[in-house]
Amino acid sequence: MTIQEMKQIRQEQGYTDAHIAELSGIPAETVQKIFEGQTKGIEYHTWKAVEDVFIDKMMVREGAVAYGAGKKQGTYTIEDYRALPDERRVELIDGYIYDMAAPTTFHQLMAGELYRQIANFILDQKGACTPFISPVDVQLDNDERTMIQPDVVIVCNPDQIVRRNILGAPDFVLEVISPGTSRRDYVIKLAKYEQAGVKEYWVVDPYKKRVLVYYFKGEVFPVIYPIDAGIPVNIFGGKLVLKFDRIAEWAKEA
Repeated sequence: MTIQEMKQIRQEQGYTDAHIAELSGIPAETVQKIFEGQTKGIEYHTWKAVEDVFIDKMMVREGAVAYGAGKKQGTYTIEDYRALPDERRVELIDGYIYDMAAPTTFHQLMAGELYRQIANFILDQKGACTPFISPVDVQLDNDERTMIQPDVVIVCNPDQIVRRNILGAPDFVLEVISPGTSRRDYVIKLAKYEQAGVKEYWVVDPYKKRVLVYYFKGEVFPVIYPIDAGIPVNIFGGKLVLKFDRIAEWAKEA
């Protein structure tokens, strides 16, 4: 994304340096330098953190153009979502369509490793819950305005699993942060998952080398772990501890 595109979206949204700093985690004085064109010496990860604040807004705008002439963002339905070409990966959140870039190899390795550990535990315990890995459609609010594709989910009520998608909130959701999805995963989806009744939500951030665990039925959340920790899954009473040693090695390349 160019600085001109970010400036245009900034003007449209009324973002201040302080607002961008809060969303990106970058000091406001550095944000100011970037938008004043003083980018000499700005590290790549700093630029990306600021850019990520604007990625979702750009995707929303592009989605309005690409999907359904005559319809406005905020008015799309699951019918519109299912009418899209199969090769286009998107999510529908409260009537807004968000494009999804193809995941990186590191992203898929991390999601796949965590799914493997979860699936093996459930199989070994002869558990009733069912794990899924993306792409799988989740009709989160069980309405016609939201259909998402989390990286890993666990569903313990078999009645929620139908042929086309999962109906309602899974018990457990895990998202691996990708460039361009951080604001969506940290802010938009966090609010949606809590409101929908998801019991536990994990954010795996290989760029900040941490895992945030939101156990919404607990007293304190999030609990923040380093990315090389062993982390207990609350919905299983801590009997399953996901091991992140391999993921920590992959995260070094993220």
